Amino acid sequence: MPWKENNNEEGPWGEPGEKPSNNSKKKNDGFNIDNLLNEFFNKIKKIFGGGNSNNKKSFFSAILIFLAIWLLSGFYKVNANEQGVVLRFGEWVRTTQPGLHYHLPYPIEIAKTPKVTKVNKTEIGFRTFRESKRLLSEESLMLTGDENIVDINFSVFWVIKDAGKYLFNLRSPENSIKSVSESVMREVIGNSLIASVLAEGRKDIEVKSIETIQEVLDNYGSGVKITQLQLQKVDPPDQVIDSFRDVQRARADKEKSINEAIAYKNDIIPKARGEAAKIIQESEAYKKEVVARSEGDANRFNSILKSYKNNEDVTKNRIYLETLEEILQNANKVIIDTKQGSGVLPYLPLPEIKKRKKKEEEKENNNVINQGENQNAQ
Repeated sequence: MPWKENNNEEGPWGEPGEKPSNNSKKKNDGFNIDNLLNEFFNKIKKIFGGGNSNNKKSFFSAILIFLAIWLLSGFYKVNANEQGVVLRFGEWVRTTQPGLHYHLPYPIEIAKTPKVTKVNKTEIGFRTFRESKRLLSEESLMLTGDENIVDINFSVFWVIKDAGKYLFNLRSPENSIKSVSESVMREVIGNSLIASVLAEGRKDIEVKSIETIQEVLDNYGSGVKITQLQLQKVDPPDQVIDSFRDVQRARADKEKSINEAIAYKNDIIPKARGEAAKIIQESEAYKKEVVARSEGDANRFNSILKSYKNNEDVTKNRIYLETLEEILQNANKVIIDTKQGSGVLPYLPLPEIKKRKKKEEEKENNNVINQGENQNAQ
């Protein structure tokens, strides 16, 4: 062509020719899948060196090796703290337990192995950030059954019991657990009195809340097991907490007084019962003693009566002498022999007798006092 022979590289109409740049070539060609496939097979042919029979065998051997590696890639291991979840084209088909398993290679099937022994924690009423805590009053303020308000912070601890249900039955398991826990706690608090919530009823609230939360999550098919619920803060709102504490102190004083009264009752009643039993025993003993003495006196009287009937004079004299003996046994006696000195007036030194008796009594009293002092000194 004439323009090809021209050294100034002009076009066929006498205008300078332009060589297409690389960028313009790429821009005109665009994306073509056929070109990519051709380049891929050309590279494979270059690797295995042309199209002879030996190279074809090498090519098919490489394909077989690649296929074997692809099939072997379906083996997977589930650790002791995990469960295996197999997805086929994105759909959950089965759940596997710890051990060595096989699934169809990617992209037909894939396996996920979430940890099922890890204890997870969901906080309601507050959020923990490192060492600080942020309170959320919109979650923590709850109404009791007697129309009082309490400020509650609690934590729910849970583990995964069915990994397949956990991953695919709920869109957001963590948010679902939080929402269910908060709702159940509001229901339980709404059926309880504030005195029970703030004092002895906390353990019952924890137990009942765990049971209800688990029941609701099972109905949702969440694949989650609630292991523990901790009430970390149960107080009246800050605006009335001082007044409430005054009431609590008054209630504590009341309980203290009741306990002291019960302790005094438990101390005094056994003593009174013991004293009563002692008096009853002494009365019974005295009764038996009096009855025995009376029976003895009656028997003695009957025997005397029998003797009296047999011999009246002798019995009279004996009774007379026994009576005198009993009367005069402890009395001061002065015996006068009337047979001697008849006609003479007897003289009785009564003042001297009284003085002598008084001295004897004083001496006896002094002896008793001395004995007491000696015992105290010992």
